[in-house]
Order: sequence, then C-alpha cells, then structure tokens
Amino acid sequence: MSTESSELRFIATEEKGEVSAILARPAGVDGSGGPAAAHALLVLGHGSGTNMRHRFMEELSEALNDAGVATFRFNYPYSEKGGGGMDGEKVRLATVRAAVETAKENADGLPVFAGGHSMSGRMVSMACANEPIDGLRGIVFYAFPLHAGKKNTDRAEHLRAVEVPMLFLSGQRDSMADLDLLRPVVDDLANATLHVADTADHGFKVLKRRNTDEPVMEELARVSAGWMAGLR
Repeated sequence: MSTESSELRFIATEEKGEVSAILARPAGVDGSGGPAAAHALLVLGHGSGTNMRHRFMEELSEALNDAGVATFRFNYPYSEKGGGGMDGEKVRLATVRAAVETAKENADGLPVFAGGHSMSGRMVSMACANEPIDGLRGIVFYAFPLHAGKKNTDRAEHLRAVEVPMLFLSGQRDSMADLDLLRPVVDDLANATLHVADTADHGFKVLKRRNTDEPVMEELARVSAGWMAGLR
C-alpha cells in the first residue's frame, strides 16, 4: 500500500520551543490519503537513544500504514537538537501530551492512540497516570522498559493508575523486560494485553530460528492494528 506523509511542527514546551513531527497515512485506492484509507491514528514516539527518523521508526510506521494505521512520529526537544543528553522527565511528559493534542487536531476523525518504542511508551503511560489525556483510546507499548539494571517491576507501579486499554508488544529475548516479571504485571492489570514476539530482543531484532516466517515489523503492525480495531 502506498502512503502519503507531511511534516509538521508543534510546541513541546514554552521553554524548549518547537519540535518536528511526521504524519504518515495509507493512501486509498485512488492514491489519496485520509481517514477512508485508515481506521486509526497512532502517536508513535521513539526510544531514548534515537529520533523519529531512525530506521526502526520508519519501518514500523510503514508497516502500520500497510495495516491501515496512520502514524504521527515526533521528536523531543533533545532529539530535535541532537548531540545532547536526554530532556528531563517533566519536559518529556509535556512533549508527549503536546504530541497527542497535535495529532488529534490532524486526525480527521480517526480514533487516536499513543505509545512508542521503549522510553516513549513509558512516557505516554506516565502522562496518562498523572492526568488522563482526553480522547485517547489506548496505549501501545513496543518493548516496555520494565527494568534497566536490577530486575524488578518498580517501573510498572504507575500502570495501575492508567484508565485506558494497553497493549504490550514485547520480545521474547528482551533484556529490559524479563517475561517472568512482565507477564504477572500485565495479568494483574484489568485493561492490558500482552503479545510476545518470538526470539525478538529489545530492538525487535530476531533470530533465524524464529517460529514464523512473518517479518517482525509486519507482526507488530498486524497485532497493533487488530487490537486498535477491536476497541473501536
């Protein structure tokens, strides 16, 4: 399926100023994009050490477009500038909220979801735990970073305060989300679903001995699109 994309800018915070975003959506049979060619819009944030143009982000966005999901990728102030350390948590949380609001303004009536790879998925859930985001239908985590060093579930404590449905897509070999810890966390949440990608690591790189011929990006997009469609 072909896609159409447009570049936008929005204010992350008054202090940090504007950042870039890319709205990409599947084109219809006649080549025109828009809500008729998509059934949902996903605000898609990047991992801590990358940016919205990283290969992972581009490939995942393309796969989601092919599955009928429009995407709104965005930078944080630190990734917009490049070459520096990560923004403080307060700035990242504010940026996530601003990204969702901007996406809603450009959604053309599509239901809006939000999430992202690793750090960004966690930022979305933390923002929602602090204060619900009006109109957000659900959160999609691509490799929720359950632990960074010592294996524990401290980073999941806030998830109990999240009111919207959540989808966790996690790699079987993810070193930042031990499945023996992640499964009970998800099972204990009333509105959460877990999908495990066979042999995938935190960046969704897979091994040759994978138990399916389906490319991992197509798998992530298929599961995400199906879950979002089921919540309409």
